[in-house]
Amino acid sequence: METKYIFVTGGVVSSLGKGIISASLAKLLQSRGFKVTIQKFDPYINVDPGTLNPYEHGECYVTVDGKETDLDLGHYERFTNIRTTRANNITTGRIYQNVIDKERRGDYLGKTVQIIPHITDEIKRNVKHLGIKDGYDFVITEIGGTVGDIESLPFVEAVRQLRWELGKNCICIHLTYVPYIAAAKELKTKPTQHSVKQLQELGIQPDILILRTEHELTADIRRKVAQFCNVSPEAVIQSIDVSSIYEVPLKMQQQKLDEIVLKTTGVPAEEHPSDITGWKNFVERLKCAKETVSIGLVGKYVELPDAYKSITEALMQSAVYNDRKLDLHLFHSEKVNDQNVEEMLKDMDGIIVAPGFGQRGIEGKFAALKYAREHDVPTFGICLGMQCMVIEFARNVLGYQDANSTEMEVNTKHPVIDLMESQKSISNMGGTMRLGEYECRLKEGTKVAEAYGKSLIKERHRHRFEFNGEYREEFEKAGMKCVGENPETGLVEVVEIPTLKWFVGTQYHPEYNSTVLNPNPLFMSFVKAAIANKK
Repeated sequence: METKYIFVTGGVVSSLGKGIISASLAKLLQSRGFKVTIQKFDPYINVDPGTLNPYEHGECYVTVDGKETDLDLGHYERFTNIRTTRANNITTGRIYQNVIDKERRGDYLGKTVQIIPHITDEIKRNVKHLGIKDGYDFVITEIGGTVGDIESLPFVEAVRQLRWELGKNCICIHLTYVPYIAAAKELKTKPTQHSVKQLQELGIQPDILILRTEHELTADIRRKVAQFCNVSPEAVIQSIDVSSIYEVPLKMQQQKLDEIVLKTTGVPAEEHPSDITGWKNFVERLKCAKETVSIGLVGKYVELPDAYKSITEALMQSAVYNDRKLDLHLFHSEKVNDQNVEEMLKDMDGIIVAPGFGQRGIEGKFAALKYAREHDVPTFGICLGMQCMVIEFARNVLGYQDANSTEMEVNTKHPVIDLMESQKSISNMGGTMRLGEYECRLKEGTKVAEAYGKSLIKERHRHRFEFNGEYREEFEKAGMKCVGENPETGLVEVVEIPTLKWFVGTQYHPEYNSTVLNPNPLFMSFVKAAIANKK
């Protein structure tokens, strides 16, 4: 069949969950056997979120081909098992960069370059790229921001043009907010009416409305919205608060969102029955889990949990498959020290030392790792967490009191982490990054190889520094083994202290490869060890 294009826009306020709705719809269409992908168009002018502070934009998610992208792509992968690429996340910055590059090459033959048609044509080209290249049945495109924002106007205009060009093969879903006024004890639909009116003024009539709400919407409210917004009553769907985002696909299915989409795009739903059994089983296990497992996450961005979104979701998924509820405790690494670390971490079944960049909060991570190592608490160090593992071991076991990393901007006699060979230049940052998926060969008989069930794996990276191989023999003699390395370069990817219950550091980010139906094996192993260690 011809590729169908679905646009998801948002109104009234931001952070309504367009990414979750997009991922949920993709899951429902997948359950009917369709080939589906999702892409995110972000209106900010950064070329990608790789240089953004996590407090600005939450986690930076990395695709298999090494693109730093919006955290919504993590939701897309966790819900659908689709492996995303750089084509799945486009920013205004990239659109303008592409257009300017074409203009400099002379591609526009001396014409005046304008928003319409040049910018909108570039947006449309990117929208249709995946459908044309990979032959998807459905391409879902989430438009970031809120309708009415000046930044998103070119994207909305491109959607308007595509609706005319593609006809029934293109539909628009608009997500809005229905506030509850506590003093009046009333739900108010006026913000939704105004948001749809704004969209209509820009030339787009939404086909489906999804109303975000904390309170159940009556049939009368839905009819009222349908009447004022020129939308069929059955195409007005509520998205009410749920205890877990993984319930959202089931809530959308109950209201026939996937059937409405198929009907609107002219695809007979009865010829494509849905099977979402695996998803239902996961949600059931999530709800039925009674016992807990307590995990302490030590990081420097804990005020914003979205900064570690993939890690927290990977932990939750693994807890569910171990029939436990995740009891996650976030510890700010700047507030952890040798004096208070035991009081802070004594009740944790397992400890994760989070990734990050820069020196701030590093000493707190060292304190947490020293406590975990000496008290044999299952511990998982990811990226910078692995670097800190290595440095702490060098300081307190090997006796190199001045051991540090070149990343920490300290001139030391014994640098244990060394700058790796350049993989990607960051023009504005003057650094180097190793990004995307690389192979790693694991030593047989190790906890890591046992977790994966194989010796050759592929995981995603996002870092600048590597373990300095000059110290490898010394570390291994003292008990910290280098148990995973890149088969081409020999760079150390995984360290492990085999005499402890579970003490593993990875240079890569296994959380990026953890999904609802396929939790990452290393997280599964870590959570199992934490459960076995339960206080």
